[in-house]
Amino acid sequence: MNMMSKSGLRLANLLHEQGIKDQQVLKAIASIPRERFVEATLGHKAYENTALPIGQGQTISQPYIVARMTELLLADKQPSSILEIGTGSGYQTAVLATLGLKVYSVERIASLQWQARRRLAQLDIHGVSMRHGDGWQGWSTKGPFDAIIVTAAATDVPAALLEQLNDGGRLVIPVGDDQQQLYVFERDGDNIKQQQIEAVRFVPLVPGDLA
Repeated sequence: MNMMSKSGLRLANLLHEQGIKDQQVLKAIASIPRERFVEATLGHKAYENTALPIGQGQTISQPYIVARMTELLLADKQPSSILEIGTGSGYQTAVLATLGLKVYSVERIASLQWQARRRLAQLDIHGVSMRHGDGWQGWSTKGPFDAIIVTAAATDVPAALLEQLNDGGRLVIPVGDDQQQLYVFERDGDNIKQQQIEAVRFVPLVPGDLA
């Protein structure tokens, strides 16, 4: 892993000013070279607080949202297993793995998954298992999970993901079509508690056939 760059520290400081409090999350953001997760032609924008295209109609999320969702996922806990739905560029995956967490990541677009796997290997980031599959179905054979993070917007909450939550486990997911909201769902025995966080904008979580 690279040492913190000036650009990484500047981005982490910006996110702190915007309300991100978790110091470990900010440290991870500062240490990961975000330019490695975008096309070379967009490298000059890598440390701006903005989403960027990564091909196949997908994006690398805005750093604030990556940090916010990670902070919500942890919330004073240290989950032993995390399911990530939507590997994408691998940037969110890298943040989670840099925090020392075991990550199981599902991506339906094979070319994106291959690129993400290569990037993580080049950066010597370990503790990640990847699967080419339908994110709506989760990864039942590796569950249940202490935490699940979804990096695309579902039209409604996938039942399979709620079923794959451990007791006390937390699901962070954007929900909606044109109007999307970020939610946190937490399992308490047979009950599911929910909390609406803030308005967001994600690409859709596509179900069904793999690409």
